[in-house]
Amino acid sequence: MTNVTETLRVTVQHADADADADADAAVVTVAGDMDLHTASALSEHALTVVQEGAPHLVLDLAQVDFVDSTGLSTLINLMHATQEAHGSLRLAAVPDRLARMVTMTGISQLIPVHATVAEALAARAADDPAGRAAGEARSVG
Repeated sequence: MTNVTETLRVTVQHADADADADADAAVVTVAGDMDLHTASALSEHALTVVQEGAPHLVLDLAQVDFVDSTGLSTLINLMHATQEAHGSLRLAAVPDRLARMVTMTGISQLIPVHATVAEALAARAADDPAGRAAGEARSVG
């Protein structure tokens, strides 16, 4: 009999507000299994972060043990949600098993994958050198 764990731990660290390029970014650290039973928890946490003003997310997946198709679909849904909020999604520290799945399914063509969280944040800052100023310009309506 397969032992199904329903454990997923999600922690959020907002980027340093003093660093203009990262003021609207957050690192979401995921630990455990991303599957049918837990993917909704990841989605809820990440979407809350986006709604609270950090549309640029880096998912730190170093501690992810297992991902099923629901977990992969959650990544795609989060990508769409961040894009709708004029943000972005990046994956960091993706374990080898998951990296193969992300590559084989084509997700790596849609969502940038980085070796570390620091690299993902640096690439995000390079893509949007205006940083917080661009975020403020978006919020003025």
